[in-house]
Amino acid sequence: MTVLDVPGVANFRDVGGIAVGNARVRDGVLFRSGQLAGLTDAGSEFLHSSVHHIVDLRDDMEVSSEPSAIRDIPTTRLPLFVGSVASFFTENAGLTEMYRHLVDQAGPKLVDAMRIIGSSPSTLVHCTVGKDRTGVTVALALSAVGADRDAVIDDYALTASLLPEERNRQVLAYMRSRNLDTPNAIELATASPAPVMRALLAAIDTEFGSAIGYLRAQGLSDAELEALGETLVG
Repeated sequence: MTVLDVPGVANFRDVGGIAVGNARVRDGVLFRSGQLAGLTDAGSEFLHSSVHHIVDLRDDMEVSSEPSAIRDIPTTRLPLFVGSVASFFTENAGLTEMYRHLVDQAGPKLVDAMRIIGSSPSTLVHCTVGKDRTGVTVALALSAVGADRDAVIDDYALTASLLPEERNRQVLAYMRSRNLDTPNAIELATASPAPVMRALLAAIDTEFGSAIGYLRAQGLSDAELEALGETLVG
């Protein structure tokens, strides 16, 4: 994968280059990032030249708080959480519980994301920081086309090192002020541990046979799976 400097957007990268058997994920077809509220003119110019469709995984409160600076690239909202992001912090859930919630509760929306990725020349998937909802969505898309598992997990794990330090300081200070700075909450806000994603994908394999089996069970057709492979690998 390639980390890209897109002014005004954190954690922006192209997952092209990840191995798929003897082939590789094509460059410039699947991007991932954090929210786009701070996008500069230069960043907007890059998106207009590179991205055909945007998938925004945030909930209504997040969108209202940090509205996207992009208005004229087709965008599909697919809020993945049933309930609010804040509830995971107040309930002291960990990343393992959060990701299992996504797999169990957001299957149809994850399938909608796969359909968009498979039918668009290039797609940007993002949430607020591009870590959890984006991480699960991209990992499923890559896994469904047979991408090397270690590389998929490495892509997920890279996120923690790309989160802006000032953002992390502000988030941790906010959590401390509300007595939410438990180990689980800090992990939710700042971490992307490889073992968590490895365990999630292994659990999907155990329950559904593979990421393909999971997506089929949620309603993705064989034709749509083929389109996903054609787009991402060719």
